[in-house]
Amino acid sequence: MLRSLNSGISGLRFQQDKLDVIGNNIANVNTVGFRAGRAQGADVFSQRLSEFSTNSSASQIGSGVSLASVSSSFAQGNIDATGQPYDMAIDGSGFFIVRDTANNATYATRAGDFRADANGFLTTTEGMRVQGEIPGSPGVSSDIKITLTPTAPALPADTEAISWRIESNGDVNLTLRSTLVPPSATPPDPLKIAQIQVQTFRDINTLSKVGNNRFGNLAAAGPVGLGTAGQAGRGQVRWQSLEQANVDLATQFTDLMVTQRGYQANAKIITTSDEILQELINLKR
Repeated sequence: MLRSLNSGISGLRFQQDKLDVIGNNIANVNTVGFRAGRAQGADVFSQRLSEFSTNSSASQIGSGVSLASVSSSFAQGNIDATGQPYDMAIDGSGFFIVRDTANNATYATRAGDFRADANGFLTTTEGMRVQGEIPGSPGVSSDIKITLTPTAPALPADTEAISWRIESNGDVNLTLRSTLVPPSATPPDPLKIAQIQVQTFRDINTLSKVGNNRFGNLAAAGPVGLGTAGQAGRGQVRWQSLEQANVDLATQFTDLMVTQRGYQANAKIITTSDEILQELINLKR
């Protein structure tokens, strides 16, 4: 059988894989924190036509193409203000770390559309708890809890929390008011109850998508350390904001057209090879 048939078939498969990746990118154009994918191909081993050539690359014919990898783009997406109290984005490098309470597994995410559960813990939409540092446990990754209840254990006596905010370094600060003075009095300094921290990695390309805008395989990616946002190369936290998908529609539609033409060209290789085979068959008549 003609080698061109195998080459054409492999080309169709690779172009289909590229179409699948592009389609997934376009489908997630409005998904918070989504990282666009990119399909990369590699040529299949070449066959030497002559064993007597002194040039090792002479008379070599390739056998088509195969899917080498599907990598993720970690370019910064646009950050949009939402005004929602539990929304946050990372402006720069790094990821939020969340913990699955069912199996204690941790994941990285750029999607900061968090919420507070019934117990006051800051969680993802699936209930995984956001990690950071709490007072009294420096250097220890802990579940972050946000509460405005007057009886919160972290509050000094005779005070109540009236508001809270998240600073660019991830500090979660409560604004307090004394219950012993009129409400019009100047409130005391904010009380830090937690710090939402940011994780960076030595090789982010080793991270693997596991769904729901989360990445796994953290150990293989070489975690540098969960730490304060805005320090040691970590991005800053933007409160009441969300990072959008880093999908460039203009690029995706251009790639879509190029891939479509590539598919058509490989299909033409197959039909042309078939016509040549038909001519060979006709020679026997």
